Amino acid sequence: MEASGYKFYSDNGKEEDCFQILKDHGINSIRLRTFVNPSDDPASGHCSKEETVAMAVRAQKFGMKVMIDFHYSDTWADPSKQVKPKAWEGHDFPTLLNDLYTYTFDVMSALKAAGVSPEWVQVGNEIPGGMVYPEGSSTNWPQLAQLINKGYEAIKTVSPQSKVILHVDQGNNNDRFRWWFDAAKANGAKYDIIGLSYYPYWLEGKPDYSLSIVDLAKNMNDMVSRYGKEVMVVEVGGEDTKVQNTYDMLIAVQKKVLEVPNNKGLGVFYWEPEGARSWSHYALSAWGDDGKPTKALDAFLWKDN
Repeated sequence: MEASGYKFYSDNGKEEDCFQILKDHGINSIRLRTFVNPSDDPASGHCSKEETVAMAVRAQKFGMKVMIDFHYSDTWADPSKQVKPKAWEGHDFPTLLNDLYTYTFDVMSALKAAGVSPEWVQVGNEIPGGMVYPEGSSTNWPQLAQLINKGYEAIKTVSPQSKVILHVDQGNNNDRFRWWFDAAKANGAKYDIIGLSYYPYWLEGKPDYSLSIVDLAKNMNDMVSRYGKEVMVVEVGGEDTKVQNTYDMLIAVQKKVLEVPNNKGLGVFYWEPEGARSWSHYALSAWGDDGKPTKALDAFLWKDN
């Protein structure tokens, strides 16, 4: 957005660094994706190792913790697409394992050299169907687990204190999570935290969050008791045109995370609050056409009393 000339404005209309605006609204951690060999397309490019490291350094300068989200692709990866990096095409499975380890190790080492120790690192982005297709599809869990574990090992070798997240969408869908994490356990996949996406907007019929928030809470609690792991909502978002509803939803999600037993609910990340629709054409930001955050972002100033 900055490279295209987009300007960010504070609540009072003053042009300001986006990180400062986020911080002033209670944001204390930044989640950064990284692509293997991204294009220079203004919307779907960027996020190279060098850019991700620079952003991580910048976040840290604002006193924020950092999460790194490895997409293991040259572009966006999510449940509908997990496209293998072009440089890895044609490689046999042992070589792919080495590709994934080497790339992960390289990015983590670059972060370390820049003075950044990520608090959390995702191995894959929204991977209910797996990643690095077709070899890492969830139709072949033994191979998917090996890929996950190569990522885990590379992360821990460079940064032993970083917590590794495995991330599945539809955080209110307990059947989906039990199916996936049962398979992860059966195949020896290594991780520390269960990451959930929660988007009422993307559920069938776009129902109000009030109809699925209890299911989100039940699923998080079940994940903790079933697998003994911590949980985190690593993506959440609401409609930019329904500001009050999105504000209410964000507070409700924070409350449910805080209510997870034994302090195993770690936090909530909004994806992506600053991605204003006027620039991104994405309907779920917390930014207005005037370049300023909407009231929805104030939800992160909420404190549990």
